[in-house]
Amino acid sequence: MKRIGIALFLLSSFCCAQATGGFKPAFTNVWGAAYPRVDDSGKAEFRVKAPDAATVKLNFWSGPKLDMVKQNDGFWTVTTPPLVPGFHYYTIIIDGAEFSDPASHSFFGGGKDTSGIEIPEQGSTYYLPQPVPHGDVREIWYSSKVTGSWRHALIYTPPDYDTQTSKRYPVLYLQHGGGEDETGWIRQGHANFILDNLLASGSAKPMIVVMAYGYARRSGHPDPDLTGKPFGSPEMMKAMQEMAQAFEDDLTQELIPFVDNHFRTLADRDHRAMAGLSMGGMQTFQVTFDHLELFSYIGGFSGAAGPMVLGNEKLDPKTSFRGALADPDAFAKRVHLLWLGVGTDEPPMMKAGLERLHTSLDEAQIKHVFYESPGTSHEWQTWRRDLKDFATRLF
Repeated sequence: MKRIGIALFLLSSFCCAQATGGFKPAFTNVWGAAYPRVDDSGKAEFRVKAPDAATVKLNFWSGPKLDMVKQNDGFWTVTTPPLVPGFHYYTIIIDGAEFSDPASHSFFGGGKDTSGIEIPEQGSTYYLPQPVPHGDVREIWYSSKVTGSWRHALIYTPPDYDTQTSKRYPVLYLQHGGGEDETGWIRQGHANFILDNLLASGSAKPMIVVMAYGYARRSGHPDPDLTGKPFGSPEMMKAMQEMAQAFEDDLTQELIPFVDNHFRTLADRDHRAMAGLSMGGMQTFQVTFDHLELFSYIGGFSGAAGPMVLGNEKLDPKTSFRGALADPDAFAKRVHLLWLGVGTDEPPMMKAGLERLHTSLDEAQIKHVFYESPGTSHEWQTWRRDLKDFATRLF
């Protein structure tokens, strides 16, 4: 009952932003902040006090900077055109200096804590708290010999985890994207509410979800100096590959054994899945295809096999992924689900790369799911929809 009561309180906050008519404070505001606020069409009003500033701009990461207009009381205001429903990162630029909005909660994205605003998707409740049983989100710290450091992860346990003490559960390892961290799937993605609602409707099976910190540096290997090195440079690509390999070893050698030892898991490949968004999707394809003895469900949300999506490498069923796709029937028996997702408005390179991979898999007769999120780009609303579809197909 306590969890349902908390969910009803949170629901009232979400509904505040979805009330009919006029502008209402965004759910993502700090307590008591009247701005930013949104209306039913998706427009958002912003208000920032900067009486001595010469220029103030609103900076959405996924769109152009908007000039704010100074009012007589020293506040600067702007009203946006209708925004795509979902979560949007933003900052305020005052005389050229970039700040978080003190009226917004902070969310980790783009490698820093920054502001965010939630634009409700009218009529859609699958990612909102509902009056249903709720699971817990727990924090763990584990010591990693791979990195020589303590590592952090968040773990979702389903609503009956503490009452059905003899029951064991399958596990989904769910990864964040580049510039984000392990908190993203809860704070921005609302993965816990998505799972709660799917479980309550009988659309998904109860599962444990592990959200790990996706960056790793091998013990004794300091961060490389990449000052002035452009993205895609040999130095940058080498550093990224080293980090990816260290993360793979940490996940498979340290985190999975820790989770299996400390939680009531079904500790076999038939009950273990991995998925991730963007960078996390690329990590997923590397980790799972390197370790098909550990995973039988694979999902890429706006990200998959890096060179095949962002580069010109072509899928060769006989040699790609160490020949795992050479026999389509054998692969289908071994991998219960291979899933790809993309937003219809994704950046052209990402969209074209995932569509090319999808087509190549079709041509190779590899059974898989290809899902397109209508009207969304490289953003959390795409990945929320991805998780909703992917989770219903697991276990």
